[in-house]
Amino acid sequence: MVMSLPRTGERLAAYSLFAAVLSGAGLPIYIYAPKYYADTYGVSLAALAAVLFGLRLFDVVQDPVLGWISERLGAWRKAAMASVAALLAVSMIGLFGVAPPIAPLWWFGLTITGLFTAFSFLTINFYAQGITKAGAVSGSHTTVAAWRETGALLGVCVAAITPTLLQGVVEAPFAAFAAGFAGVTVIAAALMAPEWSGRIDHEPTQIGAILKDMTARRLLLLALVNATPLAVSSTLFLFYVESRLGAPGWEGPLLVLFFLAAALSAPLWASLASRWGEKSTLLLAMCVAIVAFGCVTMLGSGDVLFFAVICIATGATIGADLTLLPALFARRMAVISPSGGQGFGLWSLVNKFTLAFAAAILLPILETQGFSAGVAENTGAALITLTVLYALVPCALKLVAIGLLLATPLKE
Repeated sequence: MVMSLPRTGERLAAYSLFAAVLSGAGLPIYIYAPKYYADTYGVSLAALAAVLFGLRLFDVVQDPVLGWISERLGAWRKAAMASVAALLAVSMIGLFGVAPPIAPLWWFGLTITGLFTAFSFLTINFYAQGITKAGAVSGSHTTVAAWRETGALLGVCVAAITPTLLQGVVEAPFAAFAAGFAGVTVIAAALMAPEWSGRIDHEPTQIGAILKDMTARRLLLLALVNATPLAVSSTLFLFYVESRLGAPGWEGPLLVLFFLAAALSAPLWASLASRWGEKSTLLLAMCVAIVAFGCVTMLGSGDVLFFAVICIATGATIGADLTLLPALFARRMAVISPSGGQGFGLWSLVNKFTLAFAAAILLPILETQGFSAGVAENTGAALITLTVLYALVPCALKLVAIGLLLATPLKE
């Protein structure tokens, strides 16, 4: 994807900054929030997992309702977006910057519900507005997507490394991160304010028509299975680096390395797909992921350099997933649901659900094996369980994904 310079008045930099804010409030919060509440307030990992899983079940109902509301905001869109952006900022400060005035688990549930509800509403409107924006800029959808995705990548990287960089620099690094995030959110919302006007141009789509299509169902199932390894590694990443590698402080740099590898590999996978086809290229990426995750089982305390190489390899395979699978789904949506709104609503829901599913299953298993976050030493059984969950579960899921992909008929 080539990122062209915008013409005067196109204001695509505002889209980049807003995308950075949204991405910073997504996956990095799943990575940091459970460990923060376990370390700081002693909240049970199993209880945190239950809250996250319940929130994703709530999304099953919430996201379609938010989409329905978004289509009907009209002249109220600008005020609604400003209000929900404020909710996003306040929820982040409440999650990391305020000592819980009630039981920590309840405060975690309240603030993270506000955070992810705001995240969902802003994301739905942001991507829908991008469809309208594409008709008014040079390069159309490609230009808008390039600026948006570049901002999203930078947002993930900054959010992933900032809490670690602030360790030892300020007394409360997560509170400082939350305050900085809130400030950037206010700036991003102000810059995007002129964009929230009028209706979003798309036709409503019936979810039933999408789910009746065999290829669409298989691609959604494939997305569920294939995205779960990323959810597993994201959920356990901080625990693995701190407890298995014995390398506290390296979490942020290794996360950035992972996400940068994903982004930089995307053009390579796209080039390979143009020669070999998306299906063959995805199969190659899945095989590389299995090999890379398998190598994790051979690592021990202090093997940070080797793990960094694995982060590059696994991150690169995620680049293939994020580039090619949505393209395959979009191609199918062009046939059965040209507007694509409801289809990608399902796609987004599937990917969000994997994170909560991973947390709900993995964190209680770790706890039953005696694993404790933030302690100097864990038992051998707990560390073995952590390694198996982090490395071998993704391998097994990738094997299932390979079987699903081979069984799915696709037109290249």
